[in-house]
Amino acid sequence: QVQVVESGGGLVQAGGSLRLSCASSRNSFSTDAMGWYRQAPGKPRGFVATIAVGGFTKYADSVKGRFTISRDNAKNTVYLQMNSLKPEDTAVYYCNTIPSQPWGQGTQVTVSS
Repeated sequence: QVQVVESGGGLVQAGGSLRLSCASSRNSFSTDAMGWYRQAPGKPRGFVATIAVGGFTKYADSVKGRFTISRDNAKNTVYLQMNSLKPEDTAVYYCNTIPSQPWGQGTQVTVSS
C-alpha cells in the first residue's frame, strides 16, 4: 500500500527553483524519518535528502547547498525546496519513509538548459 503522494514537479529552466511536496497518509508520520530520492534516465534511484523526526537533515553532496528538506508534522507533509536547479537534476523524485515502504509514482522534475 503506497502511503505517500508526491507533487510539485514540472519543467523549469536551469537556475530556477521548484518546491516538491510529499503528503503522507500514515498515522505514524510524526514518528517517521523521511527521505527524498530521485531516479534519472539510465541511472539507479539515489538518495537526495533525509529528515529525522526531530528535524535533523542530511543531503547528498550533489545537492547540498541548493536543496532544503523540511517537514510539517501538523500537515503530514515533507517538502523539498530545490534552488539553482541544473539539468543533471532532471529525474523522477520520490519520497518515502526510512526504512522504505512501497514506492509511489513520484513527480517528474525536468530542468532545461
